[in-house]
Amino acid sequence: MSTVTAVPPPEATSPPSPARPPERSRLLVRDVLRLGTSGLRSRPTRAVLSALGIAIGIAAMIAVVGISSSSQARLNAQLEQLGTNLLTVQAGESLMGQEPELPPDALGKVRRVEGIATATSTATLQESVYRSSLSDPDATGGITTLVADQNLLGVVSGQVGSGVWLNSATETFPAVVLGSVAAERLGVVAPGTQIWLGGTGFTVVGILDPVPLAPELDAAALIGTEIAIDLFDFTGSPTTIYERSADEAVETVRDLLPPTIAPEAPHEVTVSRPSDALAARTAANDAFTGLLLGLGSIALLVGGIGVANTMIISVLERRREIGLRRSLGATRRHILVQFLTEALLLSALGGVFGSALGTAATGIMAGINGWPFALPPVAVVVAVTATLLIGAIAGLYPAVRAARTPPTAALSS
Repeated sequence: MSTVTAVPPPEATSPPSPARPPERSRLLVRDVLRLGTSGLRSRPTRAVLSALGIAIGIAAMIAVVGISSSSQARLNAQLEQLGTNLLTVQAGESLMGQEPELPPDALGKVRRVEGIATATSTATLQESVYRSSLSDPDATGGITTLVADQNLLGVVSGQVGSGVWLNSATETFPAVVLGSVAAERLGVVAPGTQIWLGGTGFTVVGILDPVPLAPELDAAALIGTEIAIDLFDFTGSPTTIYERSADEAVETVRDLLPPTIAPEAPHEVTVSRPSDALAARTAANDAFTGLLLGLGSIALLVGGIGVANTMIISVLERRREIGLRRSLGATRRHILVQFLTEALLLSALGGVFGSALGTAATGIMAGINGWPFALPPVAVVVAVTATLLIGAIAGLYPAVRAARTPPTAALSS
């Protein structure tokens, strides 16, 4: 009788678990910064010199923008103070090429134009001005003799630097007020000095500050109407008329003045707006600013090339370090991040230093010229961003080259 041995049922086995993928290595931010600064800390002189190239370019660009903005702010403040509603009327040129004169009643006609608040005039006399009667007759110094109304300074926003302006008492006597340039050319530093005008001794009673809206007054000797009639047979015909009107009426008044003064020949009357000349000068400065910005961009590009050169040399010098790190488990991405971070830090160093240098230069120039400090904050932000972008572009190729270096080739170099 055979014996049957019971076989136990097979044990239930669970299906094998899938293999877990290897965890991807990561670099912490502090590790990235530590690795990125290691090359800079080991070669500080090279890092400073490389950052200096970018700093010079950024400083030039920020200084140009800051100085231009400060100058523009000064002009805006000046125009706000002086006003943009001043118009200047002068005789133009006739169809026959002759130089006509404004009629004696031109000032009265101008004052009757609707919208004009105030008006004044000056008239040119063909009388030379000298320091004394012993001066060389040919050494006139380019000084013009003008007959001025008493309300001239109020209309053109002029200021007396020293002394007094012409008044009802002084305009009947041989008294003269000198523009700032005229006083400098004659060597007159204070009122009370005698000068020689039209063969007569005149006493300087005042010296003007520069007049931005009427620069022709700076090189002029101004006398009163009564003394001009008595000594020089002045006929009363004005050479230049200055008028102010409401801001909204400037263009309308500008169109009305020529036909009002000379109805038969309005084309012989020229009307100009002195504030436009100041604005045109600013436009010319803006064009020059664009040129300087271009030069600053070139300097910034040269600085970026310097960063790229520095990083390539750094990769060549640190091949063994790259091979050792790769053999210890660093991936290509780790090497790429390390050298790209180093390039960004190098550029950021130059950007921050250049921004500080450009801001300081703007402040110094604004202080020297008496301008308000007006550096747009966006200019600094754009400048630093530009340095980081240049640093990323300049460091990309060296970083990729370092990442692609085989560990064995790096260790055997």
